[in-house]
Amino acid sequence: MVKHIILWTLDPALTEEEKAAVKAGIKEGLEGLVGQVPGLVSVRVQTGGRLPSSTADLMLDSTLESAEALRGYAKHPAHVAVANTKVRPYTVQRACLDFEI
Repeated sequence: MVKHIILWTLDPALTEEEKAAVKAGIKEGLEGLVGQVPGLVSVRVQTGGRLPSSTADLMLDSTLESAEALRGYAKHPAHVAVANTKVRPYTVQRACLDFEI
């Protein structure tokens, strides 16, 4: 099994209302990929409960069956569509940690 963790910082030019809508769209889009992408076991997007000590706005915590499944996920058309329409246009920073469990 492989964990794929992403932290994003949203564009600071977004209003608080826009940030809330963007977070909801990212959550719905990425969590909706379970069952569509082979080898994607689970997805949880953390959008709330952020403490002032945080340096990111939201987090993706996903589990995949293998490193090969992670490579497939990265190129899968459904994932690419979510990334290109709901994530990349609204984020200014991304940090990724992939590891085997």
